[in-house]
Amino acid sequence: MDDSSVTFSSTRSESPKHVIPFGRRVAYSFGHILNDLCASMWFSYLLMFQHNILQLSNNIAGYLMLLGQIADAMSTPFVGYESDQPNDLWLCKYGRRKAWHLVGTLCVALSFPFLFMDCIGCSNSTQDAKFLYYGAFIVIFQFGWAAVQVSHLSLIPDLTPLSCERVELNSYRYAMTVLSNISTYGALLIIFGVVDAGDKHTGPADLPVFRNVSLCVVGVGLFFSILFHIFTKEKEHPHFAIQQQCLINEASDMIEKPHLTWKDWFAQPQFYMVALLYMSTRLYVNLSQVYMPMYIEDTLELHKSKIAVIPLVIFISGFLASFIVKFQRKLFGIKWTYFLGCVLGIMSCIWIYIGEGESYSTYQLYAVAVLIGVAGSTLLIISLAFTSDLIANSTTSGAFVFGAMSFVDKLANGIAVVVIQYFHPCLTCCPTCNLYYKYVLVFSCGGAIVLGLIALAFLLTQSVGTRRNEEQLHRNSIIRHNRRLGIQSKRESKALLDEESDSLLS
Repeated sequence: MDDSSVTFSSTRSESPKHVIPFGRRVAYSFGHILNDLCASMWFSYLLMFQHNILQLSNNIAGYLMLLGQIADAMSTPFVGYESDQPNDLWLCKYGRRKAWHLVGTLCVALSFPFLFMDCIGCSNSTQDAKFLYYGAFIVIFQFGWAAVQVSHLSLIPDLTPLSCERVELNSYRYAMTVLSNISTYGALLIIFGVVDAGDKHTGPADLPVFRNVSLCVVGVGLFFSILFHIFTKEKEHPHFAIQQQCLINEASDMIEKPHLTWKDWFAQPQFYMVALLYMSTRLYVNLSQVYMPMYIEDTLELHKSKIAVIPLVIFISGFLASFIVKFQRKLFGIKWTYFLGCVLGIMSCIWIYIGEGESYSTYQLYAVAVLIGVAGSTLLIISLAFTSDLIANSTTSGAFVFGAMSFVDKLANGIAVVVIQYFHPCLTCCPTCNLYYKYVLVFSCGGAIVLGLIALAFLLTQSVGTRRNEEQLHRNSIIRHNRRLGIQSKRESKALLDEESDSLLS
């Protein structure tokens, strides 16, 4: 063993300094606040708004949700692929990721408020006409939402090469997600619980409330998006002064993993395993968010202020849990931390299934909300960490990976909502069917957790980020690198290839 290898092994245990200063980490987390504010209303209140306020049928409401999820699912891989490509357009000189983020922000801001307004000029039209009206704004909104989400997520591997710091950026990002949801639910709680002394349940008279909240959501989100664009630099981490040995150690890890193009990912089994894990996590989080207000109003028959209180408890507990996830990851590892989140998620489903009576509605429901919040926070942060570890140093195709993960997530959520809405019973014809949303939360969310456990079982014996056919991928990466350097001669390319291979083996 030579001296350099001794130095390498002795410094491996040193704790690396941060690549990104604290202020810029916070500025990065601002970039998804507009999306988060809109998503809190989209998932928690859109179905209820269409049911109770716009008086749309169950099927139309379900198809609108499916249309949005399909538009999002189709947009995410497209945006991911395009944002990974070098482009000479003047806007892309601003930054590949940030340019798409800017386009998405404009689409979201210009379309979202119309989803929570009455149909302009068609309030007395048929439900099919309203489907076309709201569907057009939903497609624009979901394209913009996908552009912001994918570009923001794909910035993480670009901003830092350190795995631990990528987890921390995900934690900051999720903390802002929770704060955004807390702000939305807090505003509705003040309106429904303090200001509004009207009906017990939501109805057409509440339309101005949701319209005004949606306008405020866009205004606040745009403010933080501006801060993100001002203070976040897309290609900054190579220029920071950090420990040189830390960079050498990280580079030594990275060089062992070849750079993958978007086509290479389809030959990697871990790509599908992590996609299943990510999809199941999003199913649990999103379905619990969508159907909790319906469960509160239709099954438990509580006051409409509770549709803000319970989600508020969920996201406050999730916010607090987001700060301890990185410590859990260090203590238990990424896989066992995800397993712990699954256990908490299953406990919440069991409690909802057995919970009944006044004691449950008055007190125990808050404990269930805490379990859902902690489980969702843990699963979401760790699933994003799985995705970042899967990408490793293949940052040039990182946006495609995040786009593909989001594709399966959105498509699965849309299909799940349509199926649930299709089997929705007529409550006037079946008074005892008000337990429907209880079983939706139990079996749909519980089933999502089971899918996540299956994906985790496949990954337990593997190191996330290892590549199948790694030697051939190494050779392909080196050949592509030589071509980028302008090497045309096959003999010259082969000589450099052999030289690179020898250096890797040594």
